[in-house]
Amino acid sequence: MEKPAPRVEDRTWSCSCTARGRHRIPLGGTATELAAKVGEMLSTSVSSSPLTLVGRRSTNSNLNLSKDVVQRSLVLFTVGTFLALVLNLLQIQRNVTLFPEEVIDTIFSSAWWVPPCCGTAAAVIGLLYPCIDSHLGEPHKFKREWASVMRCIAVFVGINHASAKLDFANNIQLSLTLAALSLGLWWTFDRSRSGLGLGITIAFVATLITQFLVYNGVYQYTSPDFLYIRSWLPCIFFSGGVTVGNIGRQLAMVIIMHV
Repeated sequence: MEKPAPRVEDRTWSCSCTARGRHRIPLGGTATELAAKVGEMLSTSVSSSPLTLVGRRSTNSNLNLSKDVVQRSLVLFTVGTFLALVLNLLQIQRNVTLFPEEVIDTIFSSAWWVPPCCGTAAAVIGLLYPCIDSHLGEPHKFKREWASVMRCIAVFVGINHASAKLDFANNIQLSLTLAALSLGLWWTFDRSRSGLGLGITIAFVATLITQFLVYNGVYQYTSPDFLYIRSWLPCIFFSGGVTVGNIGRQLAMVIIMHV
């Protein structure tokens, strides 16, 4: 016998809609949570994006560069001020330069404006040398160690001392001797085209400023033979510029090595 086919009424049908209805979740809460998660994901992606990281690195590098410049400027200013006090005192004691009596009676036996002016000039020159090297794409690597820098300073002090101590028949012979010593200092401790060009420029500008100061009676030189000053003075400015430039280069290299 054939079994009768089951009728539709005998089947039990179930729908998941009833189950869903039992566990309804408020749509408002779900949208809020979803929006919060999307916002969190967007903020995370933006904060970790390459552009944001590059911006942070650029800001940090700018802060480090500013800190580096300030530190080098302070060191160069201190060195320039100290050398100005020592070397100017030597020139005064040998009666090479003459200041008013009220100036000589001060604690430094020199005009108050000489040390800060020389310190500022040293800071500018010491920062300018590595900048010119970087601009020209010719980093200075000749004798880049502190021992060489200290020897350069000693030779510069010796040249300045010789200008006050050595006695020649005339100032022309002394000027030629100091010029040879100054070029020897550049050749021994620098040998760069930028160093030679900056040294000559510094000597020219400093000589003009000195001529202007002496012309206006701020101070004077004994036995002037180059307008109002001594003819060997540009040699002192040249060797001083090369010396301070070497200090500035060494300081810049030390900072780069520590970064």
